[in-house]
Amino acid sequence: MVQSVPLFEIAHARSGDKGELTTLTLFAYQDQDYKLLQEQVTEEMIKKHFTSIGIQKIERYELPKIVALHFVLHKTRPNGVAATLEFDAHGKSLSWYALELEIELSE
Repeated sequence: MVQSVPLFEIAHARSGDKGELTTLTLFAYQDQDYKLLQEQVTEEMIKKHFTSIGIQKIERYELPKIVALHFVLHKTRPNGVAATLEFDAHGKSLSWYALELEIELSE
C-alpha cells in the first residue's frame, strides 16, 4: 500500500536568498529516507510547485554524506528580495512551502 505524506514528515529544510537566487536544502530526518528524497524530489517537481513565482532555472545537488538535496532556484525575485512588494518573499517562507510537497511512502 502506498501512502502520500507531506515532506515535513520525513525532512526539514534550510534556505536563504541573495539577489535573484534562492537556495533550498532538504535534509532527511532518517538516513533511510534520503533515497525517497533522491527518487521523488526532482527539479521538475520543485519548479511545478513554485510556478507562481516564475522560476526560470533550478539546479539540484545531491549531498549524500549529510542526507540532503540542495536546490538553487534562479530568478525567484526580479531585482532581488529587497525589491519585491510581496509579503514575506524571503527564502525562509519558500522552504516551508516546499515542505508541503507530498511524496509517496510504501508501507
